[in-house]
Amino acid sequence: MRIAFFSSEVVPFAKTGGLADVCGSLPLALEKLGAEMVVFLPRYQCIVPSKFQLKRLNSSVWTTVIGDNVQVYFIENEKYFDRAGLYGNSEGDYPDNLERYQFFCAKSLEVLKQLNLKIDIAHCHDWQTALVPAYLKFLHAKDPFFAGVKSVLTIHNLAYQGVFPKERYPLLGLEEKLFNSEGFEFYDQINFLKAGIVFSDSVTTVSNTYAKDILGERLGCGLHGVLRTRKDEVAGILNGIDAETWDPATDPLIAERFTRDDPGGKIKNKRKLQELSQLPVLDDVPLLGFVGRLSHQKGIDLIYDAMQDLMSMDLQLVVKGLGEGKYHAMLRALQHRFPDKFALHIIFDENLAHQVYAGSDIFLMPSVYEPCGLSQMISLKYGTIPLVHHTGGLVDTIRPYDQGGNGFVFQDYSLKDFLHAVREAVKIYHRKTVFAGLVKKAFDCHFTWDDSARQYMDLYTRRLASETR
Repeated sequence: MRIAFFSSEVVPFAKTGGLADVCGSLPLALEKLGAEMVVFLPRYQCIVPSKFQLKRLNSSVWTTVIGDNVQVYFIENEKYFDRAGLYGNSEGDYPDNLERYQFFCAKSLEVLKQLNLKIDIAHCHDWQTALVPAYLKFLHAKDPFFAGVKSVLTIHNLAYQGVFPKERYPLLGLEEKLFNSEGFEFYDQINFLKAGIVFSDSVTTVSNTYAKDILGERLGCGLHGVLRTRKDEVAGILNGIDAETWDPATDPLIAERFTRDDPGGKIKNKRKLQELSQLPVLDDVPLLGFVGRLSHQKGIDLIYDAMQDLMSMDLQLVVKGLGEGKYHAMLRALQHRFPDKFALHIIFDENLAHQVYAGSDIFLMPSVYEPCGLSQMISLKYGTIPLVHHTGGLVDTIRPYDQGGNGFVFQDYSLKDFLHAVREAVKIYHRKTVFAGLVKKAFDCHFTWDDSARQYMDLYTRRLASETR
């Protein structure tokens, strides 16, 4: 079985979030199960050929190999992709994102044919590649090269949909009749993700709970009605993490390596994180960490509103991430107010991210919603206890410690419930025997790609055996 992944970001080449981690790790896990994998992504400015040992195939395609033999193809277009950011800059999204990702989708299919790479499954990820199912179903419907190809669309975050003015629809190169309420049209605009949901052969998302959440109005982001028409086909398959990258026993990016049975290095990582954050080096004060996008979705508003109360507790807090400018300013003001207890790192720094996971005692994920979440899985690998909101993939991975689980959970997205959970976590931290048992339980949690990859293989096999939808 040959499977093509189409993604706008892939680790280690280009990353803004968890999408890149998934599309860099899942193909390797599928390869181990016997699938022949190819991956397509744009060659952004950050993907330097010499750094990643890329080989030029022709004027618009570069290639390299990851894993044992996963071929990665980079679609080049200087006009569209030779820019500092992937999707936008400090002023917002690039105004020509429709043209950029239309080109990427169309060109990727063209390259498949040019290289005679016949595939069985086209696996598309998020709105940036959601045109591929429509192109297969309509532009290439009579092309024998693509005969029998089935498409799968994975929704990593329903909130991002690729919505553009209807006047630009002709740029897609599709029949005008597809711009209707059962196709691309969404409140008199073009919606890439909606079209992907409608025209793909299978739809997946990244956790069982999120698959249910998005069928409701609250988290359906306006597409719950469309998703309900396919509710029996929306599969939730939990993401995994790369167990080799995220392993405190071998991690070269942390101050001291450690294991479940020899956890002594964790306190040295805590001290290192305190030093890097210019916080007092205190062993007996719980250190709370956050790594993620500084946005409303990730719960930054809740952290901000809680800060006065948090800073009155016996704790330290380290926040690392990039995001919206207003959150940068808000958090910087708080750092000036509480320099001995709150450290802020507005930076993309993979080394520092590893150090936060390794050096924190408790990891904050107060997300408004979370399709899957990888950070809670990573923190567990490092013996750092997650404190999470009861939503999406956090429900599927974190259970309350007082119910025999592996973390701290607050049910309602409210200041009251969040603060109650933090106070409980601080209290348990000071009960050394109880907290040490919780840390050991964290080390025993495993969220690899093995099971998830098997579920995807089963999905591919079923789809190939079924009649065309």
